[in-house]
Amino acid sequence: MPEQRSRPKEGRVIALANQKGGTGKTTTTVNLGIGLARLGQKVLLIDADPQGDLTTCLGWQDQDSLQTTIATIMEKVIRDEPFSVDEGILHHKEGVDLMPANIELSAMEMSLVNAMSREFTLRTYVNEVKKNYDTVLIDCMPSLGMITINALAAADSVIIPVQAHYLPAKGMTQLMRTIGKVRRQINPSLKVDGVLLTLVDGRTNLAKQTAETLRQSYGSVLKIYRSEIPVAIKAAEISAAGKSIYAYDNGSKVAQAYPAPPGRR
Repeated sequence: MPEQRSRPKEGRVIALANQKGGTGKTTTTVNLGIGLARLGQKVLLIDADPQGDLTTCLGWQDQDSLQTTIATIMEKVIRDEPFSVDEGILHHKEGVDLMPANIELSAMEMSLVNAMSREFTLRTYVNEVKKNYDTVLIDCMPSLGMITINALAAADSVIIPVQAHYLPAKGMTQLMRTIGKVRRQINPSLKVDGVLLTLVDGRTNLAKQTAETLRQSYGSVLKIYRSEIPVAIKAAEISAAGKSIYAYDNGSKVAQAYPAPPGRR
């Protein structure tokens, strides 16, 4: 592993968001995060989905047994109670840290409705914890509710994973409107890093057409990463294995697609 460089004053915070499920947000969060760790960065992954898929993917199957999750910390913020930046953080053997989630985060969605400065609850935590990391990745839930708004309020930028199996124009438009609204009203510095095509089956005309249509429709206003994440059975298997594609099958096409962060491609 390369020599670890000194910590920055504050790490970069990236949200991975798409209100449609099944677009590869969690898989991208895991492999991008561990890929950055392999490059020598200190990385924190935050699970911002009540389903806890990111937590499961990293090997913590029994989420309900976790004493501290992101919901615990957000509840403390709402109640104006003190919290520790390392409280509840789990350490994965491949060099990333995880702030886990479970079903308790669903109740937090309702709690935020009546909370003071409700859009900034997660940001209060992230602003403190990011001082200890080079990069913080937030795996958003497949909706545009209050938890996702909190993630966008806390982030410096957004990566949008888009499944290449269908024409996602309508969903993309809705997501971009939400990001634009967050930028105008809550987080003026929020940027879109780009769109990452996932689950790409290069053998089909549909995947090629979808990629081309995306580039034609959004290429003038959004970066469409040249890197495309291919569809592969092994990429799906890593969720059950609790490890990244590098540890599971480092020679696969998926592993070769992820080694550098998409922003460097």
